[in-house]
Amino acid sequence: MEFDHFKIQLLQPHEGKAFFDLIERNRPRLEDFFAGTVSKTQTLDDTIAYCEIIQQHIEEQSYFPFLITDLKTNTFVGLVDVKNINWDLPKAELGYFIDANYNRKGIMSKALGLVIDHLILHYKFKKLLCRIGSKNLGSIQVALNNDFLLEGVIKNDYKTTKGEIVDLKYYGRVF
Repeated sequence: MEFDHFKIQLLQPHEGKAFFDLIERNRPRLEDFFAGTVSKTQTLDDTIAYCEIIQQHIEEQSYFPFLITDLKTNTFVGLVDVKNINWDLPKAELGYFIDANYNRKGIMSKALGLVIDHLILHYKFKKLLCRIGSKNLGSIQVALNNDFLLEGVIKNDYKTTKGEIVDLKYYGRVF
């Protein structure tokens, strides 16, 4: 998938270094809501090992990490991950982030839209959802830009790595 000067594709086994660099550049921003990814990518070696595990999850169709690459710099600049997949319905949760240097440029909204189209076309998902920290106005706007509707607010639903208990807004989209 491509738009403007960006490409979106699943993480490949040989891209551990580039994936590590993306996480490392954004680690402080990601610690609270991408805690699992951050904890498994503390070092380059950890990240390379994690990428091998991810490949198994891709093959099992239990997790799909779509990386956004800036074709001008050949650098990873964002992630849309498809997780908590339930093939019985079928539904999945989407998580996403963009590199701080690319924030507020509409890139994530476009990328998420393309990933959603791909998921509907190739995997026939009937529902996608996003769980977003109630204070994360940027991520909320990305969800709204992609026709997600607020389904509810779950109070005290998530504990950040800093120990703060926060509310999550649940946004859903049915197909």
